[in-house]
Amino acid sequence: MSLLISGLQGEPPEEHPYGYPFLAGRNNVIACAKHFVGDGGTEKGLSEGNTITSYEDLEKIHVAPYLNCIAQGVSTVMASFSSWNGSRLHSDYFLLTEVLKQKLGFKGFLVSDWDGLETISEPEGSNYRNCVKLGINAGIDMVMVPFKYEQFIQDMTDLVESGEIPMARVNDAVERILRVKFVAGLFEHPLADRSLLGTVGCKVREVAREAVRKSLVLLKNGKNADTPFLPLDRNAKRILVVGMHANDLGNQCGGWTKIKSGQSGRITIGTTLLDSIKAAVGDKTEVIFEKTPTKETLASSDGFSYAIVAVGEPPYAEMKGDNSELTIPFNGNNIITAVAEKIPTLVILFSGRPMVLEPTVLEKTEALVAAWFPGTEGQGMSDVIFGDYDFKGKLPVSWFKRVDQLPLNAEANSYDPLFPLGFGLTSNFG
Repeated sequence: MSLLISGLQGEPPEEHPYGYPFLAGRNNVIACAKHFVGDGGTEKGLSEGNTITSYEDLEKIHVAPYLNCIAQGVSTVMASFSSWNGSRLHSDYFLLTEVLKQKLGFKGFLVSDWDGLETISEPEGSNYRNCVKLGINAGIDMVMVPFKYEQFIQDMTDLVESGEIPMARVNDAVERILRVKFVAGLFEHPLADRSLLGTVGCKVREVAREAVRKSLVLLKNGKNADTPFLPLDRNAKRILVVGMHANDLGNQCGGWTKIKSGQSGRITIGTTLLDSIKAAVGDKTEVIFEKTPTKETLASSDGFSYAIVAVGEPPYAEMKGDNSELTIPFNGNNIITAVAEKIPTLVILFSGRPMVLEPTVLEKTEALVAAWFPGTEGQGMSDVIFGDYDFKGKLPVSWFKRVDQLPLNAEANSYDPLFPLGFGLTSNFG
């Protein structure tokens, strides 16, 4: 996270005062560390859920990354929609003020999430005036109010005039917001520097392609270590490409693309996996593509050198991704097995998290790649599966065998994953 912050804001000098926001210059932008705190530890992984843990574990696991962010001069922090032991973060004075601002020494401003104050009440959105009171007094400095801004202004004004929100709290919030604005130079240069327009996006696709290459995780390569399946032969005469994710840019991108939850289809500029495969093998290789393999195609399996099956999750974001089963959608496991029983098969799995991999899938396939939601640059996948670059990705989480194992703790004596935290093969060594 600290590398991202320095990439956005610039690297603060050694003498920069701890906890204060930093911005290197007009070619940089302020960063936001989020979501404070514990939203990655909610029960059953539910979006906006409840993190049930002691303060000691919350501090050790979830608060710890913010120390480096604050040391890097991160300008803003966003509160989490989630709860800690039943207490909504947006109204938790202890965590937002006593921990973040006082104990950790954060001097930037704390912003709510989208419509975050409404989540304080039960049912959500009820007694809005009280939500404003609780959120501001807990330490929220800037509020994202997408709809009820007139009511917010009225309630906020009334709460201050009545003394229910102390003027000292308002002054603290204003001071923090102004501090970031001064650091960002907004008073001297309120508008963007239009001379930079020529550099906006100039290397984005190049960097995105590199990110794809480096994030792919090779989970299996060959049925035994002595005979790796990858890299694939780009001079093969005939190959089969199967799956709903092989030629769908939206499915390849996942959520937060075009719209919040993403959508299927060719929704933006980019290169699908199928596009990139065709470009890699050239005109001399016949590439057959089917979303679902037909009986006729499988019956003529002898004519294919290998198959690439691309399956996975549809695009989603936040609560739309809540899922207690984590099986590969759209009959993914059966499609993989049907192809792999007939043709040597590489499976590329598109998902936002580990999925259930049936024993038959692991047994029948020659190679398996976790691609996550790689985005618009499909060439990043072909770069690696055809051997122009080696696999570098490692699992950022443990890959479970069964859903009932979750949550998996890599330090527990009972730890028994399908693939452990940090696992990732290279195509050179099987």
